[in-house]
Amino acid sequence: MNTLVWTLWTATVLLDTGGQLAFKAAAGDPEAGDGLARWKHMLSRPWLWIGGACYVLEFLAWIAFLSLVPLGRGVLLGSINIVAIMLAGRWLFGEKLTPWRLAGMGLIGAGVAMVGAGA
Repeated sequence: MNTLVWTLWTATVLLDTGGQLAFKAAAGDPEAGDGLARWKHMLSRPWLWIGGACYVLEFLAWIAFLSLVPLGRGVLLGSINIVAIMLAGRWLFGEKLTPWRLAGMGLIGAGVAMVGAGA
């Protein structure tokens, strides 16, 4: 894969991970309340808008990425987002990484490495 493909792939991983983290931060705010009040509170916070912006930019990067690689390869390479989000969730929100999740992350990582290498 050339430099542009790697750059776009990295951008999609970072933007998707950033978007998920921002949405989690918006949704997990203890001051949010319930029902309609919760939505009003979330809409007034920057995390929701940062997450949305990340998703718009990720969509554009993803379309550009898919224009350069076969669909099957692109989608498989994109699955590394799962690993990045789980690691970031652990780091920022203290979420659990059980042995099963770690094993799954290892399998996903190995699969992405194989697909990326052209296997």
